[in-house]
Amino acid sequence: MEKSAKIYVAGHRGMVGSAIVRQLKKLGYHNIITRTHAELDLIDQAAVAEFFEQEKPEYVFLAAAKVGGIVANDTAPADFMYQNMMLEMNVIHSAWKNDCKKLLFLGSSCIYPRLAPQPMPESCLLTSSLEKTNEAYALAKISGLKYCEYLNRQYGTDFISVMPTNLYGPNDNYHPTHSHVVPALIRRFHEACENKLDSVVCWGDGSPLREFLYVDDLADLCVFLMNNYSGNETVNAGTGKEISIRELTRLVANTVGYTGEILWDTTKPNGTPRKLLDVLKSRALGWKYKTELEEGLKLAYKDFIENPFRAER
Repeated sequence: MEKSAKIYVAGHRGMVGSAIVRQLKKLGYHNIITRTHAELDLIDQAAVAEFFEQEKPEYVFLAAAKVGGIVANDTAPADFMYQNMMLEMNVIHSAWKNDCKKLLFLGSSCIYPRLAPQPMPESCLLTSSLEKTNEAYALAKISGLKYCEYLNRQYGTDFISVMPTNLYGPNDNYHPTHSHVVPALIRRFHEACENKLDSVVCWGDGSPLREFLYVDDLADLCVFLMNNYSGNETVNAGTGKEISIRELTRLVANTVGYTGEILWDTTKPNGTPRKLLDVLKSRALGWKYKTELEEGLKLAYKDFIENPFRAER
């Protein structure tokens, strides 16, 4: 990408989109286009088509999405499928129709089978059934990935996709029930400290294994791939390291400064037992993450403290 290229970042106010904007500016890209939801509803096909016809962005980072944790995904599957499929299809289609040079589609590691081989290679996609608690979101993301692949095959576009593991970091969503595990734990332990609670209850039994990537590292990879990768197969974005939810919970508690008891509600679901990405492909391309989990959690908690309005989302 040329430094003066017109670049559209869809979802620039979200955690991933804002990180991509930060990374682009850091590297000297200065012609960045953004639109708030109020300015452009990506679910509105006609509005998206008009935007692309007027602006003609040369490069697109599609980071916009309706996202949430286990509770949100499991209780509102229709919303997650419809909104994600509509917005991604509208953006990808309009990018193709308006001769966009390159598009990067952001997916999620939840696209891989529930009992996929560990670590999960890109090639295991669609080899067996998905995790039921986030099936709707996963199907929508798979559709976006496949649409990019089909456009490449049929029309010769250069549309690529990246599948990140669990993300955390600045500008995260700290909603008490609709957030992912790291921001949910940060808020829960922070409030437990404020309210001097003797114990905190966490879901499941703490046994699932998870991988976590600091969002600014993902943004670094996204810009790297835009400049160094073309291909139909997605690229996994992760650290190649995993930690149990029980260990993660202790680590977040220590980061926040909570010293009370941690209890486990085993009547609540654990979700997928293990999710570790095979990151050999990104490493072979010449990229590796920079931020270790302990350091990243400190940065995430600093963001939570310094931006208390985020806790209201």
